[in-house]
Amino acid sequence: MEVKKNPEVNVSRNSSLYFAIGLNLMLLSTYLILEYKSYKKEDVIVEALDLDDYIDEDIEIINLSAPPPPPPPTLAVVPEDIKVIEDIVDIQETIIESSEMNQTDIIAEIVRVEDVEVEEVEEDIEVPFSVIENIPVFPGCENRAKAEQRKCFENAIKAHVRKNFKYPDAALELGIYGKVYVLFIIDNTGYVAKVKSRGPDKILEKEAERIISSLPKMIPGKQRGIAVSVPYSIPISFVLNE
Repeated sequence: MEVKKNPEVNVSRNSSLYFAIGLNLMLLSTYLILEYKSYKKEDVIVEALDLDDYIDEDIEIINLSAPPPPPPPTLAVVPEDIKVIEDIVDIQETIIESSEMNQTDIIAEIVRVEDVEVEEVEEDIEVPFSVIENIPVFPGCENRAKAEQRKCFENAIKAHVRKNFKYPDAALELGIYGKVYVLFIIDNTGYVAKVKSRGPDKILEKEAERIISSLPKMIPGKQRGIAVSVPYSIPISFVLNE
């Protein structure tokens, strides 16, 4: 096969470029060779420091003690010259006569024991209605037998409540209703006392207390023949009719 030269290719045209590249590579290699240094490796020996080799003298230990406190100052006692002054004064004794009567006086008026009146204080005893021997007698129940008086008393109280009952107007307007429990005492004289109530509203409580306070005088209850106070309670219902 015959090799033919291309007439368009000029070899001498790039020869200067190749020369410049080769020259730069040689200069770089020479610079690196000159700059390279080598160091000799040495062994490092670490020695322990012994303080006994350097401290030859003994150190003297000095004990420091605090100096004793100074003695307290001595207080000098200066004697005072005390002069005794004799002051002689004549004291006149004043005699105060008692304004009270002499012990030899006789009390003319003597109060006799018979003239002193001792007022007996009656003790108010309360006996529950359920255990009292003789219950209070409501007017109209006097002629009933003892066994029937309790039932007569209860029916008379209920009849009195129904007769005197009046629904408060304020409670009607506000729609207030409910049951009021009234507690009162029939004292040892037969009168109603200490009326108390508990209910859903003050208006109803006030009306219930008014009804019970208007109860008539009764024959008081008795325990062993002695008039006593008897507590009693009754519920009063306030119902609104639709």
